Amino acid sequence: MDSVQKFLEAVPQPVFLGLASVGALFLGSKLFSYLQLLLNAFVLSGTNLRKYGRPGSWVVITGASDGMGKEFALQLAAKRFNLVLVSRTKAKLESLAKEIEEKNTGKGVEIKTLAMDFNQNNDADYEKLEELVRGLDIAILLNNVGVSHSIPVPFTECDTEELESIITVNCIGTIKTTRIIAPIMKEQKRGLILTMGSTAGWAPTPLLATYGGSKAFLQHWNTAMAAELADYNVDSYLILSHLVTTAMSKIRRPSLNIPTAKSFVRAALSKVGLGGFINAPKTYAPWWPHAFMIWAVEKIPGVNNSTVISINKSMHVDIRKRALRKREREAKKA
Repeated sequence: MDSVQKFLEAVPQPVFLGLASVGALFLGSKLFSYLQLLLNAFVLSGTNLRKYGRPGSWVVITGASDGMGKEFALQLAAKRFNLVLVSRTKAKLESLAKEIEEKNTGKGVEIKTLAMDFNQNNDADYEKLEELVRGLDIAILLNNVGVSHSIPVPFTECDTEELESIITVNCIGTIKTTRIIAPIMKEQKRGLILTMGSTAGWAPTPLLATYGGSKAFLQHWNTAMAAELADYNVDSYLILSHLVTTAMSKIRRPSLNIPTAKSFVRAALSKVGLGGFINAPKTYAPWWPHAFMIWAVEKIPGVNNSTVISINKSMHVDIRKRALRKREREAKKA
């Protein structure tokens, strides 16, 4: 203790004050970020969606027939937006359109549908989408379409068809759809683009390497595109999500950290733009337990920390083992 005190006394006062100032600035930035996290999670509301379009303007939703896409459609219709629903299965789209019409009788909600398999990357499908939205007052684009690995899998063992499907749907499908809608918004001088991200793309996730890579691509693409579109009063955000009870996650039981699609979507629509505490610009985590986890990882060890990656790997190795055991049990029953 005496040696520490002697050392401190020997440090020139200007140097000591300089180091103390750096420390105070560092701690102050962390405290400010944490305050921003608390306000975003529990106090502040996001941008009002009416900024982007009046009742009767249109929302384009990809991957609309299931999970979060379906919830976005239901909740936005309730806010009196017209819908363009794009998904693979025609029967599901027709069923969803009928459900929305029944729930919004008398509200004047219009619905257009397009059965489109993004995995085919068919130019004719994109031409049909372009024709379908021509002349519409488009307020919001929801880039929700996406696929993941059937189960966590080492990259070298992943089926080539699955790898290509992930890149084709998640990356090519999203950017080609946005390439159709964004010019309409630029011309209108208003609009909102929301793209579904994932913590698998935010932090390196072993055994989900290609899926995580596709979501990391969307992260960087959105950040760059958002800076371009800001000149035209068009906002673009990536919605950062951890686990949600959807068909893709294969999780059925909700918990505090794993919300239902309905709860997550409600949060996503009410917290648009509240993401200043996250390192990546134009990104927000609407579900508050996810937001607190993201803040803690970014501000303490860092997303590229070897321990974080190791924990991620262990978790997905365990998920893979359980999934393989389930497959074995099902095979024996067949």
